[in-house]
Amino acid sequence: MTTTPDAPAASTADVLHELRAALGRAGRSAVDDSTRRRAEYSTDASNYRVVPQVVVFPRDVDDLVAVADVARRTGTPLTVRGGGTSVAGNAVGTGIVVDTSRHLTAIGEIDPHARTAVVQPGVVMSSLQAAARPHGLRFGPDPSTQNRATLGGMIGNNACGPHAVAYGRTADNVVSLDVVDGRGRRFTAGRGAGALDAVPGLADLVTTNLGTVRTELGRFGRQVSGYSLEHLLPEHGTDLAKMLVGTEGTLVTVLGATVSLVPVADAAVLVVLGYPDMPSAADAVPALLAHSPLAVEGLDARLVDVVRRHRGEAHVPALPPGAGWLMVEMGGATREEALERARAMAADAGTSAARVIPPGAEASAMWQIRADGAGL
Repeated sequence: MTTTPDAPAASTADVLHELRAALGRAGRSAVDDSTRRRAEYSTDASNYRVVPQVVVFPRDVDDLVAVADVARRTGTPLTVRGGGTSVAGNAVGTGIVVDTSRHLTAIGEIDPHARTAVVQPGVVMSSLQAAARPHGLRFGPDPSTQNRATLGGMIGNNACGPHAVAYGRTADNVVSLDVVDGRGRRFTAGRGAGALDAVPGLADLVTTNLGTVRTELGRFGRQVSGYSLEHLLPEHGTDLAKMLVGTEGTLVTVLGATVSLVPVADAAVLVVLGYPDMPSAADAVPALLAHSPLAVEGLDARLVDVVRRHRGEAHVPALPPGAGWLMVEMGGATREEALERARAMAADAGTSAARVIPPGAEASAMWQIRADGAGL
């Protein structure tokens, strides 16, 4: 959510008038302040309910810039929303809520040689995967909500997912961002010595606080939220784009992104490991990571039972004995190599309850448990 402290707050009527004037080009963008629409957008996947003043559906990036300009001039909080999959209330706000998932869904150039793709913020994660698949590529991080989560939201939250153990967080897979900040400045956030010039005073902030940034930030791999200033260090390439990932819309509004893609694994097998409970499963993870898995995900008995109740027994493949499970994907150049690596990993798993599942319908159903469970 981006607020505008240098402008006095305007009334709802004034905000609506400004929005309709700014977006009034032949009624291109929908501006909806009806009770029903505001109620629909007052919640996301969290437990919160915050009713906005108005909901806007921009038709293109210029419209999104215009909405940000109105928010700045009227002092109205701006919340840019994708699939509404946040469980922390990130997609609700008291002012203008902008839904990017309806129209800002274009996937631009996919460069198979550079392994990059250009996307608008409303592109759903699974749509990018489908577009990249013919090139033998994919976007690395894949949260369980990928069939509805948007790239803009993933950039805001620095989403991870089970394949983050191999491919990193969203921040690790962003090349550059097209953004507009809270003062109306539009620029491309990228990497390199001149990257900090786009934001006055930022270079001085980093230089003045080098010791703190080097010792307190970026200390563990899943440090995903907040201002990751460690990306601005010269030894990390002075990468403003990566620093902005995870700032949850508090610094800029994302208009588009160039993201990096990774090769699809040649062969992969799924190993499901059973443990007495989830703490026992968590204790086993460090030993498993030493085998360089492609993905690691946890399932507890409550989540499995929810899927079983709502979807039916047929939607839950046979699990090894236990009340907590780890799903570990191992890759290789061939199926035989992947199986060999899977067996070596299982030997260090601290449990004899294990199932090896080759690619196919059963493996897909196992991953679907996690995806369904998040929504249910």
